[in-house]
Amino acid sequence: MPKRLIDKDGEVRELTPEDIAEFRPASEIAPHIVERYRRTRGKQKAPTKIQTTIRLDADVLEYFQAGGKGWQTRINEALRKAVEK
Repeated sequence: MPKRLIDKDGEVRELTPEDIAEFRPASEIAPHIVERYRRTRGKQKAPTKIQTTIRLDADVLEYFQAGGKGWQTRINEALRKAVEK
């Protein structure tokens, strides 16, 4: 049985080499979490967009974020329409 990592006062104790030797890969302990992480999109191989910082009025940001996921894409589309006019 593994040793407790928390002492009687509720403090996390320092790890020993023996503790570390008992560690197991996350894929053995919580494979469902690892699988979900692996399904997330990684870094773009050939980025088509440029990361930047922009300041927006609070009400404008709230409007786009109220639509849920994809709000940055919706802002990009609105700006594209303005540029094409």
